[in-house]
Parts: sequence; structure tokens; C-alpha cells
Amino acid sequence: MRRFVSLLIFMLLWAVNSEAGGRLTFQPYVFRADNGQTVDAELGTLRVIENRNQPGSREIQLALVRFRSTSPNPGAPIVYLAGGPGGSGIEAARSARFPLFMELRQAGDVIAFDQRGTGMSLPNLNCPGKFHLPADRALNPDQVIQIWGKRLSACAGYWRKQGVDLSAYNTNESADDLESLRQELGASKLRLWGISYGTHLALAAIKRHEASIQSAILAGVEGPDQTLKLPSAIQKKLLNVARLIRADPEASKAVPDFIGSVRTVMEHLQRHPESEIVQDPKSGKPVHVEVGAFDFQSLLSRNLDPASLPYLPQAFSEMSHGNFQTLARLTLGEREEGLGSAMAYAMDCASGASPARWKRILREEKITLLGRSIDFPFPEICEAIGVQDLGAAYRSAVHSQIPVLFISGTLDQRTPLRNAIETGKGFPHKSMLLIVNGGHDDLLQSSPWIQQTMLEFLQGMPLSTSRIQLPPVHFLPVNRP
Repeated sequence: MRRFVSLLIFMLLWAVNSEAGGRLTFQPYVFRADNGQTVDAELGTLRVIENRNQPGSREIQLALVRFRSTSPNPGAPIVYLAGGPGGSGIEAARSARFPLFMELRQAGDVIAFDQRGTGMSLPNLNCPGKFHLPADRALNPDQVIQIWGKRLSACAGYWRKQGVDLSAYNTNESADDLESLRQELGASKLRLWGISYGTHLALAAIKRHEASIQSAILAGVEGPDQTLKLPSAIQKKLLNVARLIRADPEASKAVPDFIGSVRTVMEHLQRHPESEIVQDPKSGKPVHVEVGAFDFQSLLSRNLDPASLPYLPQAFSEMSHGNFQTLARLTLGEREEGLGSAMAYAMDCASGASPARWKRILREEKITLLGRSIDFPFPEICEAIGVQDLGAAYRSAVHSQIPVLFISGTLDQRTPLRNAIETGKGFPHKSMLLIVNGGHDDLLQSSPWIQQTMLEFLQGMPLSTSRIQLPPVHFLPVNRP
């Protein structure tokens, strides 16, 4: 409800500002974080051309919140770029990252930016209506794509009827939005702070507008040709999990051969999908759920971060004794997750993959346990959204002299360390911060040393550390049947 009110206020402010002239306008704004804290800020509206390559293209409105610097001598503005794609920078500032936003004001103004198609920006391209996959039967990838594709095609059609040019929702246009923001702010340069997909956008901005970027912090790196994940990265993560389980006396008793257990469960579900009755958390009613090998692969590939790892021995112990309740509950949640934002599909489909990377993915799919499940439903779903691939030049490596701080976690399966190593080859003035035992969600606020290192980098100081050690994964006790 609060987010709806914020969006309504933003629309009203834009209606007033649109008559006042100027492509960037600000209004005083009391920013309230999820923890109840408030801070005086400014709510901004930036008007940009939707498709800069299309003469006569309409304007759209981008939302941002500016937190003024607490420094008497602030540096260049720091622009936060959310992940996803489809995440809201403004909502990220409300979240557990709020203290980090506040602390970075020591280095300059901090701007929480809602990229085109997201958050409080207009239009917000969330797909209308409800979407869910049937739960009462196991589905294979082809069946899911058929259902999913029809719904996404309808969503794309809906937005096109509203006058939206979906071909303009790509990372190059978003990078040009950042240049428009810099110009309207009257800043000689920006500093970019991105996480996950936000790093992908930051790298595109560096490639297109290097002279406008002073420095960048990239956490969980997704390079220009790293949108589609490699099956080998997920296989490596499975092997790491197996090593962690072997090192834990209790977990290793419950799951003595983790890789073998993964293979056994997959083969079992391929031959014989399992049915369970689970309670729908939304309605409270019992629901019949049938799970198959594809459900298992999909869920496991997405739940290998430190937050989920403690539960794995219990789940595998249950499945080894014929109890698939946990898998069924998670499957129900996945099938009722919703369609999401047309912006997210358009962005990833436009970024695509080079022929060499796609060939590698197909080769690795055949020799890894979970195959391409981490990327599903891409690239098959791209036909439904109907946007053009940005091409080989877009996916070429980025080379720049600007300073960049790369932050990676050793247990991050979505944006593994090797992404930063490969991308970092083009940045001779790079710094690396490794979060040992850190997953994809641990890259910004899992340790106060991360904040300290970021501030040191932004203030041009020598970094006090390049390695932060988080506590090791502790598996939960296994309740055996």
C-alpha cells in the first residue's frame, strides 16, 4: 500500500513538474525506510526519449531519490543501479541497504535510481493480471515455455497497445539515460554503484560514456557477454557444496555422497514424478502438487547460496526416504511466482549471448548435472517478447582506464568470481574485494568492512583490505525419519 501511495505521489508531482519546464526536476521528499527511519531527501523526475534511435519517439519519466552529501566537500554524485533486471533502486534504498546509502553520503550525493520500466518510473512495465503454472502435474521445459510464452506475449501486446516501444528497453538506452541524468544534474562526472544486473548496466555506460564516469563499484559482476550463466559454474558450486557437507560430521552422515544424491533424485523423478499434498501459504488450503526432475533441477540451481545451504542436508535426507514435501512446497511457490516485468525480459533478451558463449553453454549442458536450468526460461522465452538482440559490438569486452572496485563472493553461483576476473582484464586500475563464504546476497551489507572498503575507494584512499571472511556455512541438524 505504501509503495502504491509513493507511486501516486510521484505521478502527481510529475504532472505539476511537466508544466514547469526542465527535463530534471526535484521536489522535497521525506524518505521512509523499511526500518521506520526517515530522512529528508529529494524526489526527482527525469524526462528522456523512449527510443533515441526512432525519430519522433515519445518521452518517458524516470524516478530517482537524491540523498544529499554530508561532506563539506562532496565528490561526484554516486548513482545506485539495482539488479534484476527489473529491480527498483528506490526500493533497494528502503531495504536493509538503507544504512549503506546513508553512510556513502560521506563521499557525495547518493542517488537511488529507478531504471526505465521499473519502480516509480513511468511506465512501470509489470505485466498485468495473474499468472501461474499448473501445480497438479509435473512439467517439462517445453511445456513451461509454451504456457509462459503465451502469457508473456500477451503482456508484451498489452504494453505495445499502451504505446510502449519495447525495443527501447535495452541496456544501451539505459546507459544513455545515465548520461542524460549526468547532463541534467550539471555534474562533470558520475560515480556508478551497481549490483548484479546493475553492473551489466554500469559496464555499458562505461563503454558508451567513459569520459562521463569517474569510477565504479561493481558487486556481483555480470559482464557484457555474461547474461546467460555457464552450466559449469553451477556444477562447480555443487562440488563446493559437496565439499562443505563432507567437512560437517552431522551433515555428512545424513548425506554421505551429495553429488550422488543429486543424481539419484534426478533419475528417480525422471522415471517417477512424486505427488504431495501441501498447504498453500496464501489460501491456507491443501493443494495437490506433482514434482518432476525439471522442478528439482530448477529449484536446486537457484538455491545454492549461503542462505539456503543450511537446509540442504535435511531436504536430501527426506527425499532419500521418499518424502518430497519440501520440494513440493518450493515448487508450488515457484509456479505461483507470477510473470514479473516486461522490462526484465526485454533487457536480458536484448543483451543475449555471443555465438561462442552459446556454443559453450550447449556443450556444458550435456556434461553437467543441472544443465541450463539456472538460465531458464532464457533464451527460449525471447521469441515471446519480440525485441532485437543488441549484437556483437555490445557484447565485446570493456576496456577503460577508470578505477573500478570489483566485489565478489566465493559462494555466489549467479555471478561467480570468474566473472569479475574475466571482466577485470580490461581495467588496469582495478581493485578486488573478495567476500569469502559470501553469496550473491552477501556482497554489500554482510560485513561492516564492505562499507568501509567502499568508502575508502570512493574517497580515493588506499584500501585497508582485499579479503573479508564471513562465518562458514553451518548446516542445520538433520531430523531423520
